[in-house]
Amino acid sequence: MIKSLHLKGYTAKRFTEEFPEKGWTKHGVNKLLKKLRDTGTIDRRPGSGRPRSARTEENVEAVYDLVLSQDDKPQTHKTVREISRETGVHRSSVSRIICKNLRLKCFKRRRAQELTDAN
Repeated sequence: MIKSLHLKGYTAKRFTEEFPEKGWTKHGVNKLLKKLRDTGTIDRRPGSGRPRSARTEENVEAVYDLVLSQDDKPQTHKTVREISRETGVHRSSVSRIICKNLRLKCFKRRRAQELTDAN
């Protein structure tokens, strides 16, 4: 809508006057219109923003290898802290990699009593 109205001659001042319920500032609208004129779109440029430092491909691969190395070997699982120590990636980043990149769930290891036939 902003793009089409700007092509019709709307200025930042006119936008703020005609849409007061939006709470736009003249400076903010001017920045948006400048970006629209320069790039033709209001989308973010690729590569802009803070670069990932912990969830890189190498770290994801390292965590993936340690998490899935436990599949066929029962009771050899590693905790998030152990994986963190081995890879050198922070504990919260390991949890984030497991949840967001690998789409797995992290469970905390709990001690339980051994069940016998009598129990």
